[in-house]
Amino acid sequence: MAKEARARFGWRAFLHNLAALAIPVALQNLLTTTASMIDTMMVAPLGELSVGALGLCAQFSSLMFSGYWGFVGGGMLFFAQYYGAKDDDGIDRSYGLTLASMMAVAVVFCLMAVFAPGLVMRVYTDKASIQAIGVGYLRIVGFAYLFQVFAMAMSSLLRATERVRIPMLASIASVGTNIFLNWVLIYGHLGLPAMGIRGAALATTIAAAVNVAAIYAMARRVRYPYLFHLRAHFCWTREHVRLYFVKCFPILCNEILIGVGNMTINITLGRQPEHVITALAVFRTLEGLLIGFFAGFSNASSILVGACVGAGELDTAYERAKRLIYLCSGIIALAGLTLLFVSAPILTRMGLSGASHRAGTAMLAIYVFVAIIRMGNWIQNDTYRASGDAVTGTVLEIAFMYALVLPCVLLAGFVLHLPYWAIFLCCYIDEPIRYALMQRRLYSGRWIQPVTEQGVAALPAFRKRFADKRER
Repeated sequence: MAKEARARFGWRAFLHNLAALAIPVALQNLLTTTASMIDTMMVAPLGELSVGALGLCAQFSSLMFSGYWGFVGGGMLFFAQYYGAKDDDGIDRSYGLTLASMMAVAVVFCLMAVFAPGLVMRVYTDKASIQAIGVGYLRIVGFAYLFQVFAMAMSSLLRATERVRIPMLASIASVGTNIFLNWVLIYGHLGLPAMGIRGAALATTIAAAVNVAAIYAMARRVRYPYLFHLRAHFCWTREHVRLYFVKCFPILCNEILIGVGNMTINITLGRQPEHVITALAVFRTLEGLLIGFFAGFSNASSILVGACVGAGELDTAYERAKRLIYLCSGIIALAGLTLLFVSAPILTRMGLSGASHRAGTAMLAIYVFVAIIRMGNWIQNDTYRASGDAVTGTVLEIAFMYALVLPCVLLAGFVLHLPYWAIFLCCYIDEPIRYALMQRRLYSGRWIQPVTEQGVAALPAFRKRFADKRER
């Protein structure tokens, strides 16, 4: 890389921009995860079976997440690059395609939850007692999926165009609503009947609707343009649709196939003893704290690098990416160790005791040390996607999931009947290998693949500098 690009790199402005973008998104994600944690805490007095059922229902929501996240990743690629290029029409068309695709996924999962909840629960566990509780929850929370996905589409657009405060403030309103309604509906306060876990589902649905309404109201108040260009959202050209799905297709394959792989892992763990299922449900909530915190920095990386690629500032994009990957890995290490240090009372408050408490502690300890490498892979993948390379991370993640991770998990769980912690450790056996391969891709610079005119025009000179560097 040119010495001039390194010399011009301004750390102060870089860190200021990173904090300005990452912290609000991290806070929003932490609020959402905190709401899930509070859900678990408020359901805990109903018994460990209710906690386990809630966790398995969350795994179905995670499968939905895998179904629509490919469109979020593809949308962010276009939002960030078109925003860097100041192409308003490109942003509008890309948002319309992203919204339509995501809502199609939401409708499918809503129908499954509302009309076939028994089938869903039988897939995730063979414990009839947990299935019965989960069915009542899914029938109601299925309607929340429509609002949640709609809010995610709007939030992705707002974040990519550096309006990160609106989703954060909307999340505050939504989480506050959820906590209050949990208190009212689960236990029957203010004269209303006690609904138990179904009350938690209804509270989640109403809170999701509040989130959508709050985002729309605040965006309208500040006259944010892109959400309200309704005609422009659906003025698609054949070329734009083709380019959108060409870029989205690898990401979709990644998220869907990884989602199916994770579902297989959860099915395997769902056949473990009930105390392990309960511990896993609590662990997933705490895992969400780390992921939610980290996602803010990953989102900021996508925007900071993707906008530079779109504007044709390819040297700056490369230098930013290198620093972001290592900086964010260090931040997640500190966050993970902090969570592990304070986990014991949290696990107790979330309903774990005895064997389930020990299982939850073991899972969290394993994950905290794996997460440093895992999040490094995640941020590299997101950065490459925002820069136009949607293939590298996809191929590596899918290949290792199906060639290494799933065979090890299934062998450990159904053939060797190893203890739960060994099965759990097998879930992350591929992370160090993928990290080494992703690092090699990073230093090649070939992940910079612009979709804007400015970026494409700057690419030949950028490639030549890399070729000259290799020759020297």
